[in-house]
Amino acid sequence: MHTFEYNTTEAKIQGLSIQVGELFADLWKSGSYESDNALEAYKSLRRLLPTEQYGEGRHIGATAAHKATQGAS
Repeated sequence: MHTFEYNTTEAKIQGLSIQVGELFADLWKSGSYESDNALEAYKSLRRLLPTEQYGEGRHIGATAAHKATQGAS
């Protein structure tokens, strides 16, 4: 079982993915061409996290991370 409470590395990755997701949303809304790079950084961070169900499904913390990319925290 993976939880951020017991794994500080995963907690840091989750926190960074939230921040990069918010950055992506801001850049995308402003029409910046750099939004593509921010999106790739976000996806790379998310891939570092384990998935919720034995290697299938969404990565842990997916709901919060997705909200960050939509400009809703």
